Amino acid sequence: MIKDWALLGIVLALLALATIAGRWLQKQTSLGLDDRSVDSFNSRVNAWWFFSIVLGIAFFQPTLTVLLFGLLSFWALREFITLTPTSLGDHRALFWVFFFFTPMQFFLVARDYYEFYSILIPVYAFLFIAARVAISGDSHRFLERVAKVQFGLLVCVYCLSFAPALLFLKCKNMDGDYANARLLFFFVTMVLVAELLQFIFGRLFGKHLIAEAIDSTRTWEGLLGGAGATAILGLSLYWATPFPYWWQAAAMSALIAVMASAGAMTLAAIKRDRGEVSSGTLIEGHAGVLNRIDAVCFAAPVFYHVTKYFFGVHG
Repeated sequence: MIKDWALLGIVLALLALATIAGRWLQKQTSLGLDDRSVDSFNSRVNAWWFFSIVLGIAFFQPTLTVLLFGLLSFWALREFITLTPTSLGDHRALFWVFFFFTPMQFFLVARDYYEFYSILIPVYAFLFIAARVAISGDSHRFLERVAKVQFGLLVCVYCLSFAPALLFLKCKNMDGDYANARLLFFFVTMVLVAELLQFIFGRLFGKHLIAEAIDSTRTWEGLLGGAGATAILGLSLYWATPFPYWWQAAAMSALIAVMASAGAMTLAAIKRDRGEVSSGTLIEGHAGVLNRIDAVCFAAPVFYHVTKYFFGVHG
């Protein structure tokens, strides 16, 4: 229980410092900072507060946490689908995507049926969507339309579902009644911290853009500096994880940071392709839920399976 309160206290302290820093930057007009950059920083902090409240529920009601992630997933998928136009032939397939496969995925997660939820979407939904759209008889841009729905379901639903699935992952070094909640809290905190640190390092030291045509703010210096700083924070919190050694917690934190950046870059590429710069308005003060969970979506399945393989209970 001491570990739980300690982790919550550290996260709240970091949030408070980030909030104060963001408000201070808003008032420092003499520094010549880009107003959009400062607003983006504060939006990330606001999203962190939002997710921290959601994750706080995990310590007491894991099933409710899964439900909340399911609602976030539903909203994110809706935003994703609206990025590109759909045809009448897609609507029946989308009905099954939104009202069967999405809730079923999170239901199976809540029931801890890994054997089912690990293949429901990448196998059964993948095949069903293609067949259902084909039955509609509309072959115009068929491959593009099917791929869009499949990719959206895979990223916004399947990948995101592995975040609340951490609440049921059995690891060798789990201790305490809320060990799984700590693991989820640790994971999401590292994702959000990585995003903030990459933003800060990019603004302070960034010179070499990763892909200017995709994102004109993300730099190699920001990625490497943010991942390194995230690893340092992760090793300082290894006591809150099932990782027995500090270097393992550092390595996992760096992995989270890299995958988080990959997710943000990928979704940025999709939005650039569709001529969009933002989507949705679910989280006040920010562009939308899809913009905030892109990093979580890419990092969650990788973190889950690496943790399961190296530190999980097998057999």
